[in-house]
Amino acid sequence: MTTTLITGASSGIGAELARQLAARGHDLALCARRTERLEELRAEIVAAHPDRIVAVKALDVTDDDAVFRVFHEFDTELSGVDRVVVNAGLGKGAPIGVGGYAANKATAMTNFIGALAQCEAAMEIFRARKRGHLVVISSMSAMRGMPKTVTTYAATKAGIAHLAEGIRVEMRGKPDLDITVSTIYPGYIRSEMNEKVEQRTKFMVDTETGVRGIVEAIEKGVESARVPAWPWKPLGTAMRHLPLGIVRKLT
Repeated sequence: MTTTLITGASSGIGAELARQLAARGHDLALCARRTERLEELRAEIVAAHPDRIVAVKALDVTDDDAVFRVFHEFDTELSGVDRVVVNAGLGKGAPIGVGGYAANKATAMTNFIGALAQCEAAMEIFRARKRGHLVVISSMSAMRGMPKTVTTYAATKAGIAHLAEGIRVEMRGKPDLDITVSTIYPGYIRSEMNEKVEQRTKFMVDTETGVRGIVEAIEKGVESARVPAWPWKPLGTAMRHLPLGIVRKLT
């Protein structure tokens, strides 16, 4: 049985990850800013799976000290955290140079600096135990620079993908450490973050379907995965090489 810590677990992808992992036998450590939603999610999961352990704590990932404290508290209270899913994220944004710096900064601080703190805290735990599984939720937008309101968001998702890859490369040189690092690149998955996006957005899938692909990749311990595999596996490769004019039409 695996104990999985998920940040940003109060809604959207994080909450559905909790549901699907619990159904597969995982105990859970769930954290987010909105504890009332976490309590509701815990009640829902325990009702469906009475044998599951579901612990919840408040956490704002932009509070560095809180990230380290909460991760270590979970690790102690649950007799070990086996996997950490760095999922908490923010989707605010504005085109660069139009007066939206505050929104762009908030996204950068949450999605990159917050993710860095989470990776540091998780790896402290895993290095001490000499094993663990770090999962970083990036985005298909990380494949290229993106325009308009997605510019900063895409840049942060590219940044954390490289952060995860750097950790993975280091772990390959540490045969005494059994630490797996997975980077997941979700495509358009319906969630609270994008609920205002028009339903006809190209390739949008519902939350349950999209998260099922994420869970399968996590359970396999892959180094990286684009989910859902269709159309994002081939489309992601194309995005890396297509002219920018075509990439722009995909956003």
